Amino acid sequence: MTSFDPAALARFQLKRDQAVTKSVKGLFAHKLARMSASPLAFLRGAAPLFYKILEARPVLAKAPPGTGWLTGDMHLENFGAYRPEHATDHDADAGAVFDLNDFDDAIIGPFAFDVLRLTTSLILGGRELGANGVEALELCDLLLEGYVSTLGGAAVEGRMPAPIAALVIQVKGRPQSTLLDARTTGHGEDRRFALGTRYQALEPAIAKAVPAAFAKYVASICVEERGDHADHFEIVDVARRIAGTGSLGSLRIAVLVQGKGGRDGQWVFDLKEQGTPSAAILVGVPKLDPAVRVVTAARACLAHPPRMLGTTRIGATPLFGRRLAPQEDKLDLTQIEHADLKGLAKALGELLGRAHRRGATKLPPKPWSEDARAAIVDHAITLAGIHEAVYLALCKEMRQ
Repeated sequence: MTSFDPAALARFQLKRDQAVTKSVKGLFAHKLARMSASPLAFLRGAAPLFYKILEARPVLAKAPPGTGWLTGDMHLENFGAYRPEHATDHDADAGAVFDLNDFDDAIIGPFAFDVLRLTTSLILGGRELGANGVEALELCDLLLEGYVSTLGGAAVEGRMPAPIAALVIQVKGRPQSTLLDARTTGHGEDRRFALGTRYQALEPAIAKAVPAAFAKYVASICVEERGDHADHFEIVDVARRIAGTGSLGSLRIAVLVQGKGGRDGQWVFDLKEQGTPSAAILVGVPKLDPAVRVVTAARACLAHPPRMLGTTRIGATPLFGRRLAPQEDKLDLTQIEHADLKGLAKALGELLGRAHRRGATKLPPKPWSEDARAAIVDHAITLAGIHEAVYLALCKEMRQ
């Protein structure tokens, strides 16, 4: 592994993906199609490989001080808009925020792991952002500048960059029917999940276990959000959800419930299997239940966590649950104006720095030096080169 043979690493990734997707027909091919879209897409779906490389080359993992809750799978597309908890269906002002949005791989460790992975993704995603190599490295400097400032306690200055502000405004006004129409089918009051590429029928044994597991999840939600309307959580339909890239192969259950009633008043919930985070290979396996770990990390790092976070399990499988909302969306990297890239890069760094400060177990005694920041960029360049080579080797394997 220390020689970083791209073909060997590609075969490692293929073997792993084939193993984790074998329970669902066609899922292995689906994951390969997603990962072969671009080097950034490959990075998104290969977090365990990222940390395996760091384990094999410890100099790349050498980090400036600072530890606490990490997302563990930080990259450009793990930011997004969402409906925060305690926001009501008619609360236009608090209807959406933009922040970190994926804590499945969360773990306590060196902050630099998240920063290094995000910086690597920025280099790999440069082409999708319309930036050349020189510009991508300038964006990395701005990302680190923003990160160090908010990690140190500085307030975020100025307005949100135009792409983020536009996204938040766009999603605030989306009605629940937008979410339901995209995921369900039926006439009148009789909605059901639309089976196909996004949803599949659950195996009977799992479907039978869902009502009890969902009831346990509902009981885990904070009382203010759950309220006293038991009928809101009456199950209408269940299905296996096919979503994500890195998590493809994990059990993911979609639950359609009565909600506030009527064709457009139903709610959709996501129950997602959780396991050992990718960075555990470097910092050890967390003692927390995996689903509890995800909720704990999100609440530690976010000033405004998403709504209805909770936990449950089916048999020995821990599940993290949340309610989906029409406000959930991500930036389309291919549509961002070139003039907005610098502001966006700095803003993403600021968001990560603020999240790390909130979830810190040990803050750095002083801001990271310019030399420390430069070392992170140097390591990210190396990691980007390795991932690009493995991505191409994987594409070659797919052709054979």
